Amino acid sequence: MRSSTKFTLRDLEREIVDCRRCPRLVQWREQVARERRAAFSEERYWGRPLPGFGDPAARVLILGLAPAAHGANRTGRMFTGDRSGDFLFAALWRAGFSNQPNSSDRRDGLELTDAWISAAVRCAPPANRPTPAERDACRPWAERELTLLERATVILALGAFAWDAALRLTPPAAEVPAARRAPRPPFGHGHEVARGNRRLLGCYHPSQQNTFTGRLTEPMIDAVLGRARELARGSG
Repeated sequence: MRSSTKFTLRDLEREIVDCRRCPRLVQWREQVARERRAAFSEERYWGRPLPGFGDPAARVLILGLAPAAHGANRTGRMFTGDRSGDFLFAALWRAGFSNQPNSSDRRDGLELTDAWISAAVRCAPPANRPTPAERDACRPWAERELTLLERATVILALGAFAWDAALRLTPPAAEVPAARRAPRPPFGHGHEVARGNRRLLGCYHPSQQNTFTGRLTEPMIDAVLGRARELARGSG
């Protein structure tokens, strides 16, 4: 970190995209970028770690699992260019967090208001399953990002993996003796828990596995986003 000037989200972005901490993830993300999917054979894949993006003054941090191999790993922006993102951005638009209901490319004009999108792991993992060690290697990026998002008081975790990562980002207050701390809150859609001066909300991940089967519907995600907005407004 530079000592002469204030460290910014842009500075953090530059560090993240240069990261090569996890050999397995580096090998996979770059292999996917070289080999490409037939439908995107003419495109140049991003093939690097993904920084978060959105409104630097956001009160709501939306935390996903990791970039999709042929989605964000291709387009260079979280949740952009795949079915999960299609579902999520349409919901963000309905809730007033986004200026448009779809996103296909990082230069498509999409802008977020009062929301920032990030992920627990910044590189596309094989089979969409990061290892615990890879999760832990990425944790410092999220910790520093959350520190720089000075107004963020609500963390919306998309799926159990992101929920667990969010709990690690917001540990119980140090002054509370371990014996008196509440049990680790379980993940569930619509679950809500206070974590210090923040609120953590759970939402099923907008994967095709959930949205195509009806496990996560538009009214369900709309309700959670509405609650996130309500909590953010209450925090000032």
